[in-house]
Amino acid sequence: MAAYKVTVATGTSEYSGTNNYVYVTLIGEHGESERTVLDKLGPDFCRGAVDEYEVKSSVPLGSIWLVRLEKRRFWVEDNWFCLYVKVKTPDGTSLTFPCYRWFVGDMGIELREGTAKRMLDDTIPELLAHRRRELQERKQTYRWQAWKPGVPKCIDAKSEKDLPQDSRFDNEKTSDFEGSLQYALLELSLKKLVINFGKSWCDLEDFRRIFWRLRSPVAEYVMEHWKEDWFFGYQFLNGSNPMMIECCYHLPDNFPVTGDMVQATLGPKTNLYKEMKAGNIYLVDYSVLEDIPANEIRGKQQYLCAPLCLLYEDPVQGLLPLAIQLKQTPGQNNPIFLPSDPELAWVLAKTWVRHSEFQIFQLLSHLLRTHLVVEVFCVATLRQLPAVHPVYKLLTPHLRYTLEINIRGRTQLISEDGIFKRVVSTGGTGLLLVAQKEYQKLTFKSLLPTFDFKARGVTRLKNYFYREDCMMLWNTIHSFVSGIVTLYYSSDQEVIEDQELQSWIHDVVNEGFVDTPNFGLSSDLKDRKELITLLTMVIFTCSVQHAATNNGQFDWCSWVPNTPCTMRLPPPSCKDSITIEMIMDTLPDMHQSCVEMAITWHLSRAQPNAIPLGQYPEEYFTEASAKAEIKKFQEELKEIEEIIVERHGNSELKYLYLCPSQIENSITI
Repeated sequence: MAAYKVTVATGTSEYSGTNNYVYVTLIGEHGESERTVLDKLGPDFCRGAVDEYEVKSSVPLGSIWLVRLEKRRFWVEDNWFCLYVKVKTPDGTSLTFPCYRWFVGDMGIELREGTAKRMLDDTIPELLAHRRRELQERKQTYRWQAWKPGVPKCIDAKSEKDLPQDSRFDNEKTSDFEGSLQYALLELSLKKLVINFGKSWCDLEDFRRIFWRLRSPVAEYVMEHWKEDWFFGYQFLNGSNPMMIECCYHLPDNFPVTGDMVQATLGPKTNLYKEMKAGNIYLVDYSVLEDIPANEIRGKQQYLCAPLCLLYEDPVQGLLPLAIQLKQTPGQNNPIFLPSDPELAWVLAKTWVRHSEFQIFQLLSHLLRTHLVVEVFCVATLRQLPAVHPVYKLLTPHLRYTLEINIRGRTQLISEDGIFKRVVSTGGTGLLLVAQKEYQKLTFKSLLPTFDFKARGVTRLKNYFYREDCMMLWNTIHSFVSGIVTLYYSSDQEVIEDQELQSWIHDVVNEGFVDTPNFGLSSDLKDRKELITLLTMVIFTCSVQHAATNNGQFDWCSWVPNTPCTMRLPPPSCKDSITIEMIMDTLPDMHQSCVEMAITWHLSRAQPNAIPLGQYPEEYFTEASAKAEIKKFQEELKEIEEIIVERHGNSELKYLYLCPSQIENSITI
């Protein structure tokens, strides 16, 4: 008889343990061990437990290929989450078999040893058959569906309950997610604000009544400075949507700004055309919102516009707004607003721009360009890459919880009766039309910061902290991914010959992004460089880019006049007729304001049990070489954190959303 020491680790989250029977069978090159029930004196498989057992075999098994784990019901069903299994052979060799799976009901799973293997590396028929079986099961479980036409495809699930347990939130995450929004709304309702449907605020200062326990230093800074022109410009660089601004060398034909209009802001020693030629004039164009039908809330029409905003990078004051046109077609009833206009007219014009910002960053920069893009890669990874594949091991920690949060978003946030429909001007049919318009223009290159900043002509903009942090993080992620890919692919030919990898990219392009005509991603991978860039983009998007558009929502939107979720009167057609009463009747009412504050707090607050970028508590890679690459990655992220924190020193307004410690590994909210 040959005796093997088997160690089984149970998960640490709530309800991970089980009182059901657990069996193990070791499968090796010379046969199988006895099917052994794992039972010792005292309780087994408690939450967080690491239990040791002895498993016997009538003959030495040789190389251990697989560990078969089975769970069988004992009186009542009791799910179990297994972290890993370790096997120590009679000759002292120690092997690790990562699991990180839920056992639901009576079921069994066969685990591979942790060394990452491409299909080309497996020559044993039994292991090749195991790869095929695993993918066949996953393809039946994870299926594509078109949520709506003209947007990326997604997982085939009507609600989060349709997902397998392995893709669900853990119990702590579920309880927190469902309780936090109710907490915020309850706090506001206790102040008798959330129930005031349709009632306008009396004065801008009245918005302060929303704040109570829900506060942040940046939100309070916004409350004090939101009317100031330099701060309005600053938000295009480091606010909730720092991805719209682009250099303007020639004015658009539909934006007839003259030099005389803006001369007062530019000063006497220069003019508009000199500054355009020098690359100091910038444009933000919201044309994607043109002709989008606005929502109707509780029987009352809401309003949208598609502004154009011209800005100047002043060498002392920073980015300043020069001119705003609220509609795309110029005309007598579509005036160009200027800083020299009556104060209330200029404030309202800027507020309309910020209202458009809310729509764009929520629907496009945030939802489309992070959540929906990453879901495509998540579904394709689950369908086409077995757990032993190095790319699966690399990506899986960065895809954690993404399927469930996206399903909840589709059913609770942007559904026909969701929160957007109740309080946002693009709610209802508008939001889908905006996403469809942008999706037709979406390109793979635009998801790469190295390309995006050059394409927008913003590489020289000063104090563009978002750009600076993105580039540091992109380079570090790229270096990490390059190190991992190089470990497992010694040549471009090995990338080409990896059938599973080619099936993965084919699924991404020809299923997930099938409806976008300009995406520009090939359906086959030709070399290591292409693979490294693609994997870097995926990890960057679901961590850094998501943090940039998600984590500041409360900071920039909780002071509602700064970024209103809806507007209740049409954009002004005359500069001289604007009153404070008109502004108050245009801004969100009490109920809409409260819900905006509550939902942005809910979505952007620090998540409990968040896993920061570069931290991997679930060790999918077991090889020392891969672990060395991870350690190097973590050390570089610490250096970036120090640079970002030191950059701001004691300044009152800090851009910290892209501190690695504040970035989650994956899209979980």
